[in-house]
Amino acid sequence: MSLRFIYGRAGTGKSRYCVDAIEKNLKEGEKGPLILIVPEQFSFQAEKSVVEKVKGTGIVNVEVTSFKRMAYSVFNEVGGATRKFINSSGRLMLIFNIINKLKEELIIFKTAADQQGFVNTIGDVITELKRYDITPQELKSSISLMEEDEFLKEKILDISNIFEKFEENLHKNKEYLDSEDELALLYSKLDKSTMFDNGEVWIDEFSSFTPQQYNIIEKLLKKTKRVNITLCMDHSMEIQNGDVFAPIKNTRDKLLELARENNIPVENDVILKHNKEDRFKDSKEMRYVEANYFKYPYKQYKGKTEDLKIIRALNPYSEIEKVAREIVEMVRSKGLRFRDIAVISRDLQAYEKIVKTIFTEYEIPYFIDKKREIYDNPLIVLITSAIDIFNRNWSYETVFRYLKTGLINIPKEDIDILENYVMAYGIRGKNKWSSMWKYGSEENLEKINDVRLKVVIPLINFYSNLKGKKSAEEICTALYNFLCSIGANETVESWVNRFKEEGNQDLAREYSQIWNMVIELLDQVVEVFRGEKIELKEFVKILSLGFGEYKMGLIPPSLDQVLVSDVERVRTHDIKLLYIVGVNDGVFPAVEKDEGILSDADRDKLKKIGIEIAESTKSKTFEEQYLIYRTLTTTGKYLRICYPIADFEGKALRSSIIVSRFNSLFPNIQIESDSLEIEDEGENLELVSRKIPTFNKLISILRKDQKNIRVSPFWTDVYRWYSDEKNGFKYRLKTVFSAAAFTNSVENISQEKARKIYGDRLYLSVSRIEKYVSCPFAYYIQYGLKAKERKTFALTPPDLGTFMHNVIDEFSAVVDKNSLEWYEIDEKWCKDKVSEIVDKKAEEVSGGIFSSSPRYRYFTERLKRVLVKTILIIVEHLKRSGFQPIGHEIGFGSGESYPPIEIELSSGEKVRLIGRIDRVDKLDLEKKDYFRVIDYKSGNKDFSLSDVYYGLQLQLLTYLDAILTNEELRGEDQVLPGGVLYLKIDDPIIRGSRNLSDKEIEEEIMKALKMKGLLIADPEIVKEMDRQIDGSSLIIPARINNDGTLGKSSSVGTEEQFKMLREHVKKKLVESCESMLRGEIRINPIKSKNLDACTYCVYSAICQFDSSFEGNGYRTIKDESDEEIWKRLEKEKQEKLDES
Repeated sequence: MSLRFIYGRAGTGKSRYCVDAIEKNLKEGEKGPLILIVPEQFSFQAEKSVVEKVKGTGIVNVEVTSFKRMAYSVFNEVGGATRKFINSSGRLMLIFNIINKLKEELIIFKTAADQQGFVNTIGDVITELKRYDITPQELKSSISLMEEDEFLKEKILDISNIFEKFEENLHKNKEYLDSEDELALLYSKLDKSTMFDNGEVWIDEFSSFTPQQYNIIEKLLKKTKRVNITLCMDHSMEIQNGDVFAPIKNTRDKLLELARENNIPVENDVILKHNKEDRFKDSKEMRYVEANYFKYPYKQYKGKTEDLKIIRALNPYSEIEKVAREIVEMVRSKGLRFRDIAVISRDLQAYEKIVKTIFTEYEIPYFIDKKREIYDNPLIVLITSAIDIFNRNWSYETVFRYLKTGLINIPKEDIDILENYVMAYGIRGKNKWSSMWKYGSEENLEKINDVRLKVVIPLINFYSNLKGKKSAEEICTALYNFLCSIGANETVESWVNRFKEEGNQDLAREYSQIWNMVIELLDQVVEVFRGEKIELKEFVKILSLGFGEYKMGLIPPSLDQVLVSDVERVRTHDIKLLYIVGVNDGVFPAVEKDEGILSDADRDKLKKIGIEIAESTKSKTFEEQYLIYRTLTTTGKYLRICYPIADFEGKALRSSIIVSRFNSLFPNIQIESDSLEIEDEGENLELVSRKIPTFNKLISILRKDQKNIRVSPFWTDVYRWYSDEKNGFKYRLKTVFSAAAFTNSVENISQEKARKIYGDRLYLSVSRIEKYVSCPFAYYIQYGLKAKERKTFALTPPDLGTFMHNVIDEFSAVVDKNSLEWYEIDEKWCKDKVSEIVDKKAEEVSGGIFSSSPRYRYFTERLKRVLVKTILIIVEHLKRSGFQPIGHEIGFGSGESYPPIEIELSSGEKVRLIGRIDRVDKLDLEKKDYFRVIDYKSGNKDFSLSDVYYGLQLQLLTYLDAILTNEELRGEDQVLPGGVLYLKIDDPIIRGSRNLSDKEIEEEIMKALKMKGLLIADPEIVKEMDRQIDGSSLIIPARINNDGTLGKSSSVGTEEQFKMLREHVKKKLVESCESMLRGEIRINPIKSKNLDACTYCVYSAICQFDSSFEGNGYRTIKDESDEEIWKRLEKEKQEKLDES
């Protein structure tokens, strides 16, 4: 019965000493138990070391264990093994239940109780309290000892009440224990155990112990002949608070106090020194690191470093790529095995995916020592989304998250068809999913309904068992039966077999465990909530908590692998090459910021009244120093300190103080940077490592060659190897060359193909020709290949524009049918009719989108207001005008008001233009008929003479020309252009710096909705358009000066200018049609002041237009003034006259 310390700095052989001592005892015939206790994550390594050392010697009385495994051994011996332990998931579910019941009684945490993560936070506090052997009663009693700190008192009261209820609920069922109570139970059972009687114990690789572990050590000291405890510290140093070995000194002091309290003799210390057999026997530099990193003052290492290196990279990706290249090189040149190498980080999560990607490319076998979360596993997603479908009334997101897990026995193609239909018709809610779908004219409607039933029937059957409040057992049983009914268990099993066949052992192991984990969790739910009724919304929260706690431990599939781990988990002594990655400021050493529910100040106050729990963040900072020491001394030979200088977004990152310290200690240390590597890619053999990464590097070299940048002949040899067909890269190389030569240019189609696509009898609309002018390729995709966007249940701007046009058209028809004049229309009649028409039209819209949600119902009312305002503006316009409508929605085409507009091509062939114009107005004046064309626009549309000239706004002038031409043939009066105008459909918001009168508001609305376009340059006709014009018009783009002339700001053209413009528009129509029929489909979008053809284009993913590609570029149209355009037209007219 004694205590002995085994002292030694890192690498002095403390673990080896323990194993040697066990071997010595065996050889001397020791019959008593020989127990080696190590941390859980080091148990495999320790067992391996013991077995290798004592092979050939009987080891029946030798056991390598951890505190947790020791508990199970004792329970098997003296009883307790039949007790079931609730795991961390069960604990959180129980805490969730308690908090729900106590919510109204809580003081400080009443609001926080509903916040995400609060249950986990309270769970962490309870775990901490248990590990530090604090009971709910002790915690509650401490409140009376506290000074005047009401906030802390109330906080502790809340925590102690939750903790107390947790213990009460747990002990209701005597079969169950909290997994955190294992050591407490072990402590109570140890007296009855004979496992350790007259034995010897070695405790290795611990830097500190929890109070529960100290209690176990106390029992072991009383039951065994001797307890040996290794302490990684310098016995000869005078250690102060803040020193690197301060945490170990604190541990030693507590152990000595424990021995004194129990009258346990302390034997002479074993003090181990560095020697020729220690960890650093092969590296002077690593020995120097161990001795001097935390030494002040220090002497610099003046020699050249061969084992140490600093690697500076552009970003984390290039950092790991550099590491991978060197690993391959070190294995080749230094005779290392992959198992001799470790890559560790203080932030493993940031590097995990990068390591997987790059190490796979470099064919480096690796094992990531991290437990995997299961929350994103398809089976878990299936379970949570199946319940969410019911809780969220069959929302699109939950249904298709459920269907896309791959665990539903429905082909992916059928799910895609179903999804397209659901998106197009806005299928939402149980009622719609349960009813036969009849929307649209889908050819495969029968098939879609069949697929719908395959989805709905199992879910409806499942939910029929869950109506109302059910017990936890009833819900879990229903869920289990549902999973079996859809064959989820069989599908998971088939996946496991497939992964095994494909050699993907990692996934095979994960999916082998997942079904059992789900069943285990359901069992825990039943036990925790036994006898209680739960609503389904609460049940899914409980499941989410439980699944979030499950972590899946994986066994290394091979012995020869690179270890990838977090710095805190590394406990191996066999590392010869260590890479510490991500050594950046704030990462390593880590900065502890989150104090949790109990702040540092709270912890200090509790400590003063005898409640000692985990250390404050300040103490953790000192522990971080020891972690740095332990990490740096993990390797016995090669050490690489690696860090990126920027993140993936290019944001600068600073190196850690660790890097600065190495630069100070080793002024001649090697510093490698991948930025220098980029500059010197010549005959760098390190870049030739594995097939795929070398191939990738070759491609970047070849790109330089294509740009006439000098490339080393060395890469020519590399190219030849990849060109050789037997090496399997020839086709890939050819593909890459094709990609490198890619210019994103599109070859025109033949005239014959164009004819087949567009047809022999050409019928086009002017808007289509405008589309062609703006981008021939987009036109070809839309009207040639007839590519369609995926339909979604939403109102797009074009949908709204069409809807509002239809309402105004029908309103106009009602006016005509009732033989009303527009100036007779009053506001009430207008509102009533618009409301009636909108409601009727809304019902006709497929899927009933206007009534599908409160948002759309509100939107319908907003539409009514916009349309009423627009129609009242039209009424006001016509009240002021001598121009009156002669027709609305006037059509051009067969059976319409006017025949198709014929465009004769240079070949003599005719193209027929069909379409509709929103409104045509006419003014009869002294045997002269003036016509103006008006187009209603729901968006902002400015009239631009420049855009007309370049073919982007052809519609109004084309229709005006057609009307004038047809009217000339019909009547005796002279036919003249009055103008072309855009009228915006809107209900503008008027803002003013002062209170405006009703009249002023109306004037501001008129200004906001003033029509835009081009008018005939005749003051008398302009006055007929606005008979109330006084200076600038409120309704048309014109101004009348005091002398009766037109103002400079007026948008007008003479009769001759209108004629020139009409002729030019015809010419543009001919040019565009001929270009189209020639098969010209180039990716050549247009860009002007008013238009960027790519801005709202839905075909960008197809054309992949990129102005950085050679041959890709905009046709930029200079923003020319009206005066410049009129000059151009005059010049063209003159040139034409000269030719004739």
